[in-house]
Amino acid sequence: MVIGGVEVNTRLALGPMAGVTDLAFREVCRSLGAGLTCTEMVSSKALMFQDSKTLKLMELGAEERPAAVQLFGSDPVCMAEAAAKVCALSPCDFIDINMGCPVGKVVRSGDGSALMRTPDLAARIIDAVRSSADRPVTVKIRKGFDGGSVNAVEFARLCQDAGAACIAVHGRTRAQMYSGKADWDIIAQVKRAVSVPVIANGDVFTAEDCVHILKYTGADAAMVARGAMGDPWLFERCLAALEGREVPAKPAWSQRIRVAVRQFERASESLGEKAACLEARKHFAWYLKGMPRASFFKGQIMSVCTLEDIYNVSRDILDYLRDEERRENRDA
Repeated sequence: MVIGGVEVNTRLALGPMAGVTDLAFREVCRSLGAGLTCTEMVSSKALMFQDSKTLKLMELGAEERPAAVQLFGSDPVCMAEAAAKVCALSPCDFIDINMGCPVGKVVRSGDGSALMRTPDLAARIIDAVRSSADRPVTVKIRKGFDGGSVNAVEFARLCQDAGAACIAVHGRTRAQMYSGKADWDIIAQVKRAVSVPVIANGDVFTAEDCVHILKYTGADAAMVARGAMGDPWLFERCLAALEGREVPAKPAWSQRIRVAVRQFERASESLGEKAACLEARKHFAWYLKGMPRASFFKGQIMSVCTLEDIYNVSRDILDYLRDEERRENRDA
């Protein structure tokens, strides 16, 4: 897939998720097959005030290319100025505009998926960002705002005409949030309606889902989001399936724990120990999903405040796993 002259070497993208896809997690996903990554949402208004937390959100890994910085906002002038600032501060390959976020506080401000109700304003934003940025502009949209205003096809054409070099489509409306089933038909319709690359998003939880969504929609790439939470190896499995190789099994629990700890160590380097540990509480719980006695260890995880706390919990988990393995070998 080529976006605005920039080549993406796999058909797999990690979907940006606020509070999830921080630098450390993105680096893990890239190491396992994600070819395109994107920062968490960056507020155009906060960026203009050079808010330190906002600037931190824009940080990319040393080898995180190609990658996008995602902006959100509904003021064309502010968005254009923010895009210019991103270009001055970041080595990112793309500026991504969020027109799909369904969260209430974002929508109430007229941002995110609310822009699908104001297509003329959305077009002005894309044109303004494209005019001020020295790199390609991409857009993430939804099926529509609600069931009575499904306008992804017309909206995608508008995005393309305004200068978008790629469009990612989530097959749910804003009203659905993340419930129900993603509509892959609407993604296929968008793909047929535009000539720029289209990324399909929604309900990619297995390698089979990844192969199916690309075949069904004709999209250029698949975007994995919630499916990767606690399971970044989903990218490894999807990549194998797309390349016609044998799909590997999930790694042993002990390996998953070690990768999780490395992620938290990297997060500590990037965010600081306190912030990293707060993030680790939810990430660690996701990594443990499905493991025997997971609920017991999750209780310990919810109180970690230092890396030493994380090391202690992970040591307890690894000891438990070793004991279980010895017990199984003895009983066999």
